[in-house]
Amino acid sequence: MHGTRNWVDGFGRIHDDLRISVTDRCNLRCTYCMPVEPTWFDRASILTYEEILRVVRVFCARGGRKVRLTGGEPLVRRDLATLIGLLSQQTALEDISLTTNGVLLAEAAPDLAAAGLRRLNVSLDTLSASRFQEMTRRDELARVLAGLAAAALCGFDSIKINTVLVRGKNDDEVEALVAWSRECNFEIRFIEYMPLENGATWDLSRVVAGAEVRRRIEALWPIEPVEGANPHAPAKRWRFVDTGTPLGFIDSVTQPFCGNCSRLRLTSDGKFRVCLYDDREAELREPMREGAGDDEIERRMERALAGKGRGGALEIFERQAALPLVRTMHQIGG
Repeated sequence: MHGTRNWVDGFGRIHDDLRISVTDRCNLRCTYCMPVEPTWFDRASILTYEEILRVVRVFCARGGRKVRLTGGEPLVRRDLATLIGLLSQQTALEDISLTTNGVLLAEAAPDLAAAGLRRLNVSLDTLSASRFQEMTRRDELARVLAGLAAAALCGFDSIKINTVLVRGKNDDEVEALVAWSRECNFEIRFIEYMPLENGATWDLSRVVAGAEVRRRIEALWPIEPVEGANPHAPAKRWRFVDTGTPLGFIDSVTQPFCGNCSRLRLTSDGKFRVCLYDDREAELREPMREGAGDDEIERRMERALAGKGRGGALEIFERQAALPLVRTMHQIGG
């Protein structure tokens, strides 16, 4: 190892947060995430848990502190609790979290909690069964809600709801979703609709700005900003005045947060990405399988980070248009 303390890019941004996709496969087909008939990676190309752990060790040796597991849908990966247990043993890691669609959560939640997972984000865009089926192309809302109920009994430090609003699809449910999340004591986070699928259906008119959502919520429930929130977190955190329960807004289209970005990405097929919107990738899987040492893995990651630009979301904001991407969201990781 080179002994450098942090992962720093050419803009002076320190990166201590690694998003790890454990699979590209998913049991839903959300319209903003993947094509109707996705092409899956060959199973032999998917990183093993040992390979993932090796990359995490290299990451932590240079100041990495946080890991988030994503997919596809991470819970379709067999024995995911085993990986969480291995990550929990890495003393440098201060935070291990998981983003899931919740379909398999009822069965998985006890094992995840026992393995050391503390924080959970569940994607849920609607409380309507028919609309859920329309948006995800699957009839699984009841299982998602059952999974959330089961997870609430497992002692996680945090359960957050990730809601993507699409104008004309589900933007009429803001108030109902907030009321439900308050009743269940879940922290809801509204995410602006990002251009990450390959069906060329994204346009700015379908984005529901976070500022608009905040106004609608404030009309019914007083909210206030959370002081001292992490400036590197993608969500701007607020809280309800009456209960103190937090809520968040990820305004990635109307207010890009690239200037404070601290995130790096490892795809399920072993590619290292420094930006969600940048298709340039460093190959890590093949050198690991060919016997490369940790120094070589670190050098590849370092070279990739040195080439990180200002941020793709800023370019989208300035162009007011999507960027062409080779991968769709399910192939990159949430």
